[in-house]
Amino acid sequence: MSSDSPTQLRRVLSLPWLVFYGVGVTIGAGIFALIGEILAIAGDHAPWAFLVAGVVAGFTAFSYAALSSAYPRAAGEVLYVKHGIGEWAGRLVGYSLVVTALMSSAVISLAFARYVSSFSGLPEAVALLGVITVLSLVAIAGVRESVGVAAVITALEVGTLIVVIAVGLPPAIESGLIWRSVAPPLEPALWTGVMAGGFLAFFAFIGFEDIVNMAEETDDAARVIPKAVIWTLVISVAVYALVAAVAASHPDRAALIASKAPLAVLFEGATGQSGAVIAVMASIAMVNGILVQIVMGSRVLYGMAEEGMVPRVLGWVHPVRQTPLAGILSLAAVIALLALTVPLLQLAEWTSLIILAIFTLVNASLFLLGRKPGAPGKLRRWRLWGLAGAFVSMALVVSEIVS
Repeated sequence: MSSDSPTQLRRVLSLPWLVFYGVGVTIGAGIFALIGEILAIAGDHAPWAFLVAGVVAGFTAFSYAALSSAYPRAAGEVLYVKHGIGEWAGRLVGYSLVVTALMSSAVISLAFARYVSSFSGLPEAVALLGVITVLSLVAIAGVRESVGVAAVITALEVGTLIVVIAVGLPPAIESGLIWRSVAPPLEPALWTGVMAGGFLAFFAFIGFEDIVNMAEETDDAARVIPKAVIWTLVISVAVYALVAAVAASHPDRAALIASKAPLAVLFEGATGQSGAVIAVMASIAMVNGILVQIVMGSRVLYGMAEEGMVPRVLGWVHPVRQTPLAGILSLAAVIALLALTVPLLQLAEWTSLIILAIFTLVNASLFLLGRKPGAPGKLRRWRLWGLAGAFVSMALVVSEIVS
């Protein structure tokens, strides 16, 4: 325990809370903000781009489930890679996780500001700074408060996507356009777009891995966290594939691609009614992603401070609220700076690239740890899965670099 942070984190989370947390950070800004860009890249086969991203995430999800049962600690990925590859690699992963929390939160903040501006006329910078400030205060208030807010918003955002699916699916089926989007690409050239779209769609799956960083605030973490990781990914893949199929079947795809609020445009086209309510719900949904990334990133900093891998002051815990105050405030300041200075699409691409590199190292660590004498039985049984996961993650990185 850090001498500068005598206060420990509070174990208050159970499986339902963790699934809400995981779904809340995974489903949200990725689909709301990037569906237009993915449609532009993958076209009719946008659902397949999400399925490709889901398969890549799925390989790594099982690796996380196995590793989290053996190392139920905050800054989980850092520990996996530290013990599997070496301290230098663990330190690199820790820094990379914090960077991805910063960049993905900046992406979500920008997308939030765009949706808010689309229906309110409020300047984007004002909306952006306001939401970061409010959510930082929620994160400071406590982990149960943070996850409670995330659970409510998760219900709203998933409900919004279900409404979009419900209103968009019947006309897509009636027109027959949906069969074009769900049919697998048969020409090799089409897979170039699918893989490029999958690389960007992968951003929409970032979040399920954050669950492992809540280990020191979870009861029976070694049993609960693996289940929460798998449930989160299954729910996310199902919702994304359906939304992408409906969007790809929209008769005016160009309008979706050009819009700052594509799902609102999709709702308008399917119902003939104003899409303002969808834009409002999308804005609320995006709040979730920012909040949980601040929560996750601050726990990574806390865990690294406990391991002596970053300055110990970054692990300082509020003595009353029992939350990592220094980490939360540091992250909020950098998120605001990135969101105000770097374009959204560039931030999303950087985030996907770094996360895939982290996944490659985590999967490789499972393989290496499973080969060590005295390794837990689960790690030994799943070690070859880790090798396959490392290959799949790196293959998506390579496909993007060479495309």
